[in-house]
Amino acid sequence: MKHAALTVSLLSSLVAACAVAPACVKTPGGLAAIETLVVIYAENRSFDNMYGLFPGANGIPGRNASSEGIYHPQRDFDDKVLPMLPPAWGGLTANGQPVTLTQAQSAGLQNRPFQIDDDTGLNGSGVVIGQHIVTRDLVHRYYNSMQQIAGGRNDGFAAYSDAGGLSMGYYDGSRMKLWKLAQQYTLADNFFMGAFGGSFLNHQYLICACAPTYPNADAADSPAKDSISQIEVDAQGRFTRLVPAANMPATALAGAPRYQRDGTLTIKDASGMFHAVNTMQPAFQPSYVPLAPGGDARYADRSKPTTLPPQTQLTIGDTLDAKGVSWAWYAGGWNAVNAGTPEARKQIYGGSVNFQAHHQPFNYYAAFDPASHAAARAEHLKDFDTSFLADAAAGKLPAVAFYKPQGNLNQHAGYANVADGDSHIVDVIAKLQQSPQWAHMLIVVTYDENGGFYDHAAVPAGDRWGPGTRIPAIIISPFAKRAFVDKTPYDTASILRFITRRWSLAPLPGVQMRDQGLAQNGSKPMGDLSAALELGR
Repeated sequence: MKHAALTVSLLSSLVAACAVAPACVKTPGGLAAIETLVVIYAENRSFDNMYGLFPGANGIPGRNASSEGIYHPQRDFDDKVLPMLPPAWGGLTANGQPVTLTQAQSAGLQNRPFQIDDDTGLNGSGVVIGQHIVTRDLVHRYYNSMQQIAGGRNDGFAAYSDAGGLSMGYYDGSRMKLWKLAQQYTLADNFFMGAFGGSFLNHQYLICACAPTYPNADAADSPAKDSISQIEVDAQGRFTRLVPAANMPATALAGAPRYQRDGTLTIKDASGMFHAVNTMQPAFQPSYVPLAPGGDARYADRSKPTTLPPQTQLTIGDTLDAKGVSWAWYAGGWNAVNAGTPEARKQIYGGSVNFQAHHQPFNYYAAFDPASHAAARAEHLKDFDTSFLADAAAGKLPAVAFYKPQGNLNQHAGYANVADGDSHIVDVIAKLQQSPQWAHMLIVVTYDENGGFYDHAAVPAGDRWGPGTRIPAIIISPFAKRAFVDKTPYDTASILRFITRRWSLAPLPGVQMRDQGLAQNGSKPMGDLSAALELGR
C-alpha cells in the first residue's frame, strides 16, 4: 500500500500542476471532435518490412523511388562490411509450415534487403514464401536492438540477429488489405517504436512511457539476481555492447552471436534501481508462470525469477481515471485464459488462441490485483470476443479503447503469419466503421515493435529507453487526411500525447522525459498525431 499511496500522491501533484502547465491547457475545439480513440496494437513488424514499397513513403533505398535515406551495408562483429548476408539460421520458415526454406537455401544472399514473398522463390529455390506462411521468429531484445541500430546507421541487423539474413527481409505490402486502407487514409512513415527491444517493454511503454522496476534485484535472496544483464559501457556510462560469450563466433557468417548474459534486467542505475527490459511475467494470472504449489489460483508464483513484482508507476489509465474519462484494454482470448481450467492454461503461449500474457501491460499493475481491486479489473480489462465488438455495435466503447489481438491474429513472426492478422484487423476496422461512434472516432493501427526486422530510417536520439526502430502506423478516421503520407516525427508516446492533449490530462513523467531527451540530443520533437487530422479550429 506504501507504493500505491506514492502513486496517488504523485498523481494529485500532477493534476494540481496541470492547472497552470502549458502542456495541460484546454485543447482546441477542433480536437474535441474526436470522442472515441481506438488503438489496435499488432506485433513485430518494421516499416520497411511491411510498407517499404509504399509510393510516396520513405521506403527501402534502391527499391522505392520516394526513399529519403541511404542503405548502409550490413557489418560484421568486427565492424567490417559483410561480403554477403548470413544464412537464416535454422531455416527461414517456422516449424509445421506447408513449405520450408532451409538455412542452405538462404545462404549467399547479397548484402541488401530482399523480398520474402518473391513469386520466383528465394535464391532460385522455387520455394515461394507467401504472406500466409509463418516465418521463423527473430531476436528482438533491449540491448540487442541497440546493437542493431548501431548509433543510427542500422547496419547491425544481420550480424546481431539469431535469424541471420532473415532480418533483412520485406514483403510486397501492396498485397495486404491494410495497405489499401493506408492508401485511403493516412500512413505515418516517421513513426518509431517507443522503446528499444521487444513486446514486453513496448507494451509497458504504451501505457506509461516507462520501464518496469525491480527493486533490490541484486539482493542475495532475490529470485532475479541472476537475471541482470552483463554489458560494457563507455567512460560516460553509456551502453556499448553486451559482453560476448567465450564461444562467440568470429564472424556472423559462422553463426549467431552469443553473450555471457543477455538477461531480463538492466544493470543498477544511479538511483539503485533495476529495470525489466526483456520479457518477464505478471504476478497476476493469466501469467506464463503458474501459481505457487498450494497457492491462490489468481496469482503467479513470485519465487520464480521471471515473475515481475506488481508495478505502481503512473499510467495513462491513472490519468484518465483522475479526469473521469472512460477507458478499457480489450484482449483477444482474455476470457478463454481466465476460465481457471487446465484447458485455459494451455492457451497461454499455445493452443488455438495462443495468448501472450506479456502483451497485457495493465495486468502487471497493483491497481488491478484480482483480489483487492476486482472492480477496477472488471471495468478496465475486458475480452475482445464478448465485449469489444458488442460495445462497438451498441455505440458503448469507452473514450479510449486499446485492442490487442490474440496470438494467431497479431502478425508476430514465429507463430503468426501476415495474411491472417491483416484480414482480421481490416475486418475489425470495418465493424468499427459501422458503429454509431464512427462519426467521431479515431483509429490508430500500429505495431508494438519491429520484431528484429530491418528498417533504414535513422532513429532519433531520445532517452535511455528509446525510441527504437521505425514501425508502421495508419491513422483512420472521418477526420483523417485522405491519401496522405504523414512525415511528422512520432513514437509510441505520441498516442499518449494525443490522449493527454485531447482530454486535458496531467502529462505522464515518462513522456516529459522523452521530450526532454529528444531536445537535449538535438532530435526533432515528436508529434501528437493531430498533423494527420483535418479538424476545424
